[in-house]
Amino acid sequence: MLSSFASKYLKSSQRSLSLLDQQGLSMTQILQIQSQLIVSGSISDPFVAGKIIAFCATSEHGDLSHACHLFRLLPHRTTFIWNTMIRAFAEKNESTRAISLYRQMLESGFLPNNYTFSFLLRACADLSDFTLGLISHAQIIRMGWEAYDFVQNGLIHLYASCNCMDMARKLFDMSLNQDVITWTAVINGYAKSGQVVIARQLFDQMPEKNAVSWSAMITGYVQIGSFKEALELFNDMQLAGFQPNHAGIVGALTACAFLGALDQGRWIHAYVDRNKINLDRVLGTALIDMYAKCGCIEMARRVFDEMSLRDVFAFTSLISGLANHGQSASAMELFMRMQNEGVEPNEVTFICILSACSRMGLVEEGLRIFESMNKVYGIEPGVEHYGSLVDLLGRAGMLEEAKKMVREMPMEPDSYVLGALLNACRVHGDVDLGKETIECLVEQSLDHGGVHVLLSNMYASANQWGNVAKVRKGMEEKKVRKVPGCSLIEVDGVVREFVAGDRSHVFREDILLLLLGIDKNLKSFWFDDDYTMVEQIYL
Repeated sequence: MLSSFASKYLKSSQRSLSLLDQQGLSMTQILQIQSQLIVSGSISDPFVAGKIIAFCATSEHGDLSHACHLFRLLPHRTTFIWNTMIRAFAEKNESTRAISLYRQMLESGFLPNNYTFSFLLRACADLSDFTLGLISHAQIIRMGWEAYDFVQNGLIHLYASCNCMDMARKLFDMSLNQDVITWTAVINGYAKSGQVVIARQLFDQMPEKNAVSWSAMITGYVQIGSFKEALELFNDMQLAGFQPNHAGIVGALTACAFLGALDQGRWIHAYVDRNKINLDRVLGTALIDMYAKCGCIEMARRVFDEMSLRDVFAFTSLISGLANHGQSASAMELFMRMQNEGVEPNEVTFICILSACSRMGLVEEGLRIFESMNKVYGIEPGVEHYGSLVDLLGRAGMLEEAKKMVREMPMEPDSYVLGALLNACRVHGDVDLGKETIECLVEQSLDHGGVHVLLSNMYASANQWGNVAKVRKGMEEKKVRKVPGCSLIEVDGVVREFVAGDRSHVFREDILLLLLGIDKNLKSFWFDDDYTMVEQIYL
């Protein structure tokens, strides 16, 4: 069928050129057209060659490597052809090659135009190359291209990506044609730099919004941990008639994961299925993380199995979820499967799998995995990995080995490492080592309220009531208070927060009555302790 296509339509270079303007051409057809143009000699025409290169470099069905090969063989190039290749590399996230090609363009005697700079600025932003961005900005001013909208947007995006919001805001305020792209670029910059209040003020002032601007604001809230605000904005986005895009969905799922908003997360999952949105690695991992953190580990498994491509983040997310749900054996099996499929673990993967080993008491396996980090995968263990190893040894009752690990680790132990050792001391009743560990925490100014309470409980377990009183008195003198615990629950799609000791809730009396009933019912079966559930909540 393809040969008949060639014989019927490729009779002259003129017809070949007209075919290049058709939609849906394949690379095979393009190669046939190119062959005809070579035979006729028309390929030496830069206009003709530019069309071939443009298709190969930027089309969905193109072949960038073939475009590069043809580009190198061209005896005559134009600014359009240089721009096409620079654009292709920038859009394919090969920014280093785009910048290298730009330098070759200058060395070849070609002057860049406004299109060249728009692609170059994108590459600079992708690499956060602030120095080259400044040089490019100076060239843009000298050549008079600064007034063009897409060049201005590129500059704003560049400075925002490099966390230089003063320059980005100055350009934004100077812009005479502030379109939705301009607004979104500066809002995204403020959001990424943590200045969400300013970003929200600008967002509310936007004359026109699109799905990208909504998503930028949602992602900004997620990055600073304002998950409730992120979900509220996600709902406002839909009420305003905007369909959430990929970034907005991922941001909302991340917020659902941290808030435990399972109903909202399920709705988003249904939306993804209903609209046949591709379950790529980023979206799939966000769903796995949401279900795992909301307690639905089987749904997390199902999403994982539905993914056609799984990377280290998808594997790590499910391994973490399995370990946190008491399914450490399944986490270990998944870790083995990950290695068998050729997916290399990263630093976070090792933290999760060491945690699984700790909960299963697999000391030898945990030590072997820890050693493999550097020897097999070239990953230098960090303080979190040493903390996981200390926790593994401590849970197994190997306190001397854990203490030795803390002393010999190549960096200063942080609160996570010392906390793991302190917890092991509490579990195994080693008061002396616990006191020594707390002294280390005091030296690092990490002696928060929870640490003192833990030491007090250790003394109480050892019937050292004098030391208990001493610790409590020291807390009063230092005005150290234990940070109250809090919990979240989703009711009718709304996330409610409860803080231990908080008596301000409007339904406090009703909640207390219900808890007393639950407490009494549990005690009639098996629950018995030194103090009741209600007392625990308000301590």
